[in-house]
Amino acid sequence: MNNQIWIMTSAFDQLDIDQTIEKAKEAGVQGLDVCVFRKNGTRDDFVATHLNYDGFDTNRASQLIDKFNAAKLRLSVGAFDNLIGGEEEQKVKNQNHLLKLIRMAHLLGGDENDVKVGTFVGYNHELGNLENGFERNLEEYQRIFTPIIKYAESLGVTVLYENCPMEGWRSSGYSTTFNNLTGVLAARKLMYELIPSHAHGEIYDPSHDVWQNTDPVEVIKHTDLSRLKRIHVKSTRNISDPFWGNMYPMQKVKAELAKKAGVPYSTNEWDRHHYEATLPGFGLCDSMDWRKFVMALREKGFEGPFEIENEAKLSKQTGNMAAILQGCKAAVQNLAPLLWTLQEDGYTYPQSDVKPLENLKRKDIPITTMSDLS
Repeated sequence: MNNQIWIMTSAFDQLDIDQTIEKAKEAGVQGLDVCVFRKNGTRDDFVATHLNYDGFDTNRASQLIDKFNAAKLRLSVGAFDNLIGGEEEQKVKNQNHLLKLIRMAHLLGGDENDVKVGTFVGYNHELGNLENGFERNLEEYQRIFTPIIKYAESLGVTVLYENCPMEGWRSSGYSTTFNNLTGVLAARKLMYELIPSHAHGEIYDPSHDVWQNTDPVEVIKHTDLSRLKRIHVKSTRNISDPFWGNMYPMQKVKAELAKKAGVPYSTNEWDRHHYEATLPGFGLCDSMDWRKFVMALREKGFEGPFEIENEAKLSKQTGNMAAILQGCKAAVQNLAPLLWTLQEDGYTYPQSDVKPLENLKRKDIPITTMSDLS
């Protein structure tokens, strides 16, 4: 069994799609998870818009398929925002954008070409602050996503949820850092019961569980393989903190008081948990056993791609393109003996196994909005 290795294109937000394809070929991967964030969205961290979603039609879909086939690469699309909480206007825009991506995936062949759509669910803190807030968020998810998943199912497209809690997605003055409903396995399992369709599943990123002191191997053991379509390749190096501990987020307090007491305190939304974002095999060891993790996936028969999501402090966060590409290459080489069979030229992926995308030449369909589905 040879699992493909892909790259999530947020790593190359400085480049256009053609330049990103060249970097992917240089890194030796077999596909790209193409980020297509809203250009006027509210996020400014690890986002990219590598396809023009306005005016996307059957002709552009055919051209994109030809481009990726010429490069011998596969693809998916995604954008990761809050769809059930936050400011009402932005929330609806995020929902409508997801519908655009589902339409794009359909025109690109959808499930027949394994073109999935990645997303977050987000979290509604107005509901979350009430008693039974978590369950209220599940109900809000069911209300909003039932028509979305029904729409995806009608077009032969699968929506995938990524499990990042988005711990910095809210002011550090709040006590909780759980800002994305899909951040724990229990929520994902409950979500599938609320919306039984098979047109949704998950992208699992083990790094988010590692810094929550949860063993990714145990998560995989309890994961429904029929829902698991992608693995994100990203890890963490956990850093022990004697002041705040490693279970709860560091809290925001008055700077003068903290300095007098000699206590570290939260200075921004993203510094509240004690870990360093890493890539396996690049610069330092991390707090995860990748061989054990891959073996657990193998035992369950996982055949999907491993997607490098480069947010590493020593790579992506440097802003240096050479270091960004180095990190991706290192991750590929680190995973190669775990995912690929030994050949004359070492652990390599057989290029003949990269099946071309079928140009199904779908009939064009109009853009749909949430108001159309209600």
